[in-house]
Amino acid sequence: MTKAPALLMLFAGAALLVACGQKTSSASDQAAAPTEPAKTLVAALPAPYNAGDPEAGKAKFTPCAACHTVTQGGPNMTGPNLYGIFGRKRASLAGFDYSDPFKAVGGTWDAASIDTWISGPQAMVPGTRMSFPGLKDPKDRADVIAYLKVATSPLP
Repeated sequence: MTKAPALLMLFAGAALLVACGQKTSSASDQAAAPTEPAKTLVAALPAPYNAGDPEAGKAKFTPCAACHTVTQGGPNMTGPNLYGIFGRKRASLAGFDYSDPFKAVGGTWDAASIDTWISGPQAMVPGTRMSFPGLKDPKDRADVIAYLKVATSPLP
C-alpha cells in the first residue's frame, strides 16, 4: 500500500472516531426548534396566546395562505398582506380594497381581536367579503396567532 491511501484511511478512521458518540441533528430537528427571537415574540403575547405553537400554527395557516401573504413587502391577494398586523389599525393597509362593513368596524389588531376574527369573520363583521368559516378550536387559534406574531413581526 502506498503512503497516500494509507494516510487517507488513517484520517478517515480518525474522523469516524471523533464523530462517534456525538449526537447529530437532522434538518427536521433544526426546523422544529423555535429560535430565541421567535420564543421572545410568542412569550410577549398575552395568555392564552403565549402558549401557542408557531410551527403548528404555520401548518394551520396553510389554507389562509391561499388569500394572504405574511412577508414584509408581500403582495395583497384576495386578502391583504398581514405583515405588521399586530398594532395596525383595521382596514388601513394601503392598496387593499376593504369591504364597507369591515371599514366601519374600526379598532386595532391585537391577539384577542385576531382570535375573534379567525373564529368566525362573518360573526365579527356581518357582510364582510371574507368567506372563511373560522377555526373553532381555541388551541388552533392560539397556534395561528403565535405563527402570525412570529411571521409578521420584525425580529427583536
